[in-house]
Amino acid sequence: MRHDDPMVTDWIGWHRDYDDPGSSLARRLVVVREHLARALAEFPGEVRVISLCAGDGRDVLPVLARYPGPARATLAELNPGLAQRAREAARELDLTGVDVRTGDAGLAGTYLDAAPAHIVTTCGVFGNISEADAARTIAALPALLHPGGVVVWTRGHGGIGPDPSDALRACFDRNGFEEVAFTRPDDARFRVGVHRLNAAPQPVATLAGRRLFSFAR
Repeated sequence: MRHDDPMVTDWIGWHRDYDDPGSSLARRLVVVREHLARALAEFPGEVRVISLCAGDGRDVLPVLARYPGPARATLAELNPGLAQRAREAARELDLTGVDVRTGDAGLAGTYLDAAPAHIVTTCGVFGNISEADAARTIAALPALLHPGGVVVWTRGHGGIGPDPSDALRACFDRNGFEEVAFTRPDDARFRVGVHRLNAAPQPVATLAGRRLFSFAR
């Protein structure tokens, strides 16, 4: 099943697990929000955020609502129902600097005009795409970031074989990132990573017209 066909996967139904406080998704959400809040605190002045496959924005929007400074965020979500929920949540939180775009986050052009950002989130992305697409996406992230910009990402582990998050961490390292934080609970299969760009950012124009990834299911 492909995420770029919104009629195939019931992504709204998938998000219902967030409402169960004991679920892996709900626990992961708490960790993502904590890491995002710490990352936001590193950037004085107006902060810019890009969220790929943003869902209904429940990871990013409540954290931005507590951020004391000016913030602008671009959320890319293909599913129109989830995108509309994100817009409604942004209005309820009085987040006037949020732009929710109903579009394919695998296409860089969906959000390229919002770059460079201080923070990019790729939560719920790497576990749904191929290893090659994940490597391509990580290699492209320096073109979306300011110098010293931060990526907050997630990955699940099915419990069999090597932990795929370790390969992602190595890929970030090869592409000029430094690991800031990594959460791997002993009693859960989710992982949350935070990486900071130490290398020089790439020109944004290098991503023009490029597809970074496609959902595999």
